[in-house]
Amino acid sequence: MTETPRKHAGFAGVPPPPPPVGILLIDKPARRAVSSVTACRVVKKRLRAAGYDVKSLKIGHAGTLDPLASGLLIILIGRAATRMCNELMDGPKTYVATFDLLRTTPSDDLETEATINPLLRRPTLAEVEAALVKFRGEIMQSPPVYSAMWVDGKRSYRTARKHDRSRHEGTKGQRQDGVEAEPATHEPLPRLAERPITIRALTLISYDWPNVTIEVECSKGTYIRSLVRDIGEAITGHSAVLIELRRTAVGRYRVEDARSLEGLPETLSQADLLPVPG
Repeated sequence: MTETPRKHAGFAGVPPPPPPVGILLIDKPARRAVSSVTACRVVKKRLRAAGYDVKSLKIGHAGTLDPLASGLLIILIGRAATRMCNELMDGPKTYVATFDLLRTTPSDDLETEATINPLLRRPTLAEVEAALVKFRGEIMQSPPVYSAMWVDGKRSYRTARKHDRSRHEGTKGQRQDGVEAEPATHEPLPRLAERPITIRALTLISYDWPNVTIEVECSKGTYIRSLVRDIGEAITGHSAVLIELRRTAVGRYRVEDARSLEGLPETLSQADLLPVPG
């Protein structure tokens, strides 16, 4: 006997299901091709497959993760959930970060070319622990020059990339008469203005030269790249480089309760979402 095909919601006169409302916890992988926006698109596709009208459905996320960072990404679905966005973004976040004391880069991570720091000796474990003490509590922090901060009407990372391209296009130019110009000089970009942040907790997980792994609970506006840059300077006198970053918690939500993008069902329904706190 031939089975009658199931009617899809929104087709053949069947009204679409009521719009879903809730929270979806995603464990984002550390892959360049998977951004926070990409994760939202995957969720929309799964909701559309379930018959929901995603064009009229508000969907957002509570805090971007860089493409090369992994961990907890909170997807907010429906107006009641997206109203929580500011509350979640203003709340504390927890990260596990690994940084390299031997290298420095302009972007403070592995997105730009590294140089080797001229260190005379390896720092001791006691020196690493002593340096961390200075970064607990309320501190002043300068955001990375490779960030989305607005400076003089432009995104800071655009200015930094333009500067970097200019620096690598060669040190010599040509005048219109064909005579070589003098080598160009390129000063490092100045650091952005400092602003206050709060490091609620800062714990040393491991020190395996030249890498240090820490757990950080911090306030809104904290750049972990800047934090490890500055910790590196406190330990060795040179900026460190962030080589691995994982967000493990946002407020009450933890990555242990999240699902991978690959593990999402082909069709997402209300039953797959966490309720919006009352």
